[in-house]
Amino acid sequence: MQAKTRNDDPQRRENVDPHESLNPVPRLMLGLIGLLLVWAVYYIYTAHPNTRPALGDRRNVEVLAAVPGKAVDGAQIFGANCAACHQAAGTGIPQVFPPLAGSAWVNGGEQVLIQILLHGINGSIEVAGNTYNGVMPAFGDKLGDAEIAAVASYIRSQWSNQGAPVTPESVAEQRKRTADRSAPWNGGAELATLK
Repeated sequence: MQAKTRNDDPQRRENVDPHESLNPVPRLMLGLIGLLLVWAVYYIYTAHPNTRPALGDRRNVEVLAAVPGKAVDGAQIFGANCAACHQAAGTGIPQVFPPLAGSAWVNGGEQVLIQILLHGINGSIEVAGNTYNGVMPAFGDKLGDAEIAAVASYIRSQWSNQGAPVTPESVAEQRKRTADRSAPWNGGAELATLK
């Protein structure tokens, strides 16, 4: 019989599990953390976080009034609200959404286009010889007068359309004219009465 050697014992072949020794955090790191905490407390104390939110960045009304307003971009509004249905090229989707390119509804009187944008359409409408029966959402409560004027002007000047630009004043007038209306226009037949 052979004598057991030290290497044959399974418990003796395993290395001892590693253990962590006591390595303290370096004093330089503790000093840096302490300095950062002191700076953070000083910053919060001197930033006056308890001031009234109405003060904002403390610019007065005259300075704010002198900042010019950003122009409304009709192309951006069209891309965000209209292009999904009417497509970026204004061609619409055959048998589903009517085209805006070459449409008499777009190139005709501006009041009809404004009313379509303000209140939407629900029902049958003929565009470029094809009949479309669907729903167009109203944008009157979502977009302001300047935004509706910008998107209407964009539509009337793109894709070989020759309509004149629409002013925010025209939109405001049309909005006031039909202020009591809460339902969409009932197709092309009802829109035709606006001309």
